[in-house]
Amino acid sequence: MHSIERPVDPATYRKVVGRFATGVAIVTTRVDGLDHAMTVNSFTSVSLDPLLVLFCAEKVARFHDAVMEAGVWGVSVLPASMEDASRFFAHRGRPLNGQLVRWSHHRGASGVALFDGALATIECATTAVHDGGDHSIVVGGVTALDTPADGAPLLYHDGQYKTL
Repeated sequence: MHSIERPVDPATYRKVVGRFATGVAIVTTRVDGLDHAMTVNSFTSVSLDPLLVLFCAEKVARFHDAVMEAGVWGVSVLPASMEDASRFFAHRGRPLNGQLVRWSHHRGASGVALFDGALATIECATTAVHDGGDHSIVVGGVTALDTPADGAPLLYHDGQYKTL
């Protein structure tokens, strides 16, 4: 590994990487009968053989501990029409009880909540967790897939929600 000769300002870093447009998803899990959910834009396909995806969870977020304990999780890729859900599940400290009632959803085979209005849903079982600084990189083997709805994707770019 190479050492970094000069430090980079974190605010500048955030602005620069924010120029990379991403899709938006909500990752869900369930522990002791309680649903946990978190908006992410750090979701990506990793491998076709085996089928693997990943997302990143901030270590101080309560979702982090929940997904580590559960070992299973779901991804709902959001359409532009679900920006309200993205904003809600990005908010820290919201009550867990009843947090999903505003949006139509169903349970996948693993028991996690999946949003009916999602462009795509993916269920996963955690296969690896890697250190990623203040985040954990959570890799999951895909156990189920679906495309419940059609529509334009919700995007995040330059600190704002956008659509195609």
